[in-house]
Amino acid sequence: MIPRFGTPPEPGRRYRRRAGAYAILWRDGRILLTHQSDPWPEFQLPGGGIDPGESAIQALHREVCEETGWRIGTPRRLGAFRRFTYMPEYDLWAEKLCFVFLARPVRPLGPPTEPGHSAHWVTPEEAVKLVGNPGDAAFLRGMIR
Repeated sequence: MIPRFGTPPEPGRRYRRRAGAYAILWRDGRILLTHQSDPWPEFQLPGGGIDPGESAIQALHREVCEETGWRIGTPRRLGAFRRFTYMPEYDLWAEKLCFVFLARPVRPLGPPTEPGHSAHWVTPEEAVKLVGNPGDAAFLRGMIR
């Protein structure tokens, strides 16, 4: 069973499943996070939704580059978690199925191209405290144990 983090689903509310791929990007003892300014300011593991016809690995490469400006290599799946949330940018109540990967940041290609995103290198301990959802934090804690 895939673990759930965060608030449980509301009884009677319909949720649409939305799969996404997210990365823990570790380099030289630091973690690369993305900061998303809208719809509310939040630090996150870089990544996002898997588009139709796209594999999780393809989505991971695309989303990390859009949100951080970095090219990645050697992604390895660590696991998955679920969370139930409202996504105002899509006006959607979603059951997010989050596939988490460990990947190596290879090189920067430029600034993030995703509007409202910025890339930040932080210590692993800072990353655990900064990320905005408990699933991201749990996977980060698992990496620094």
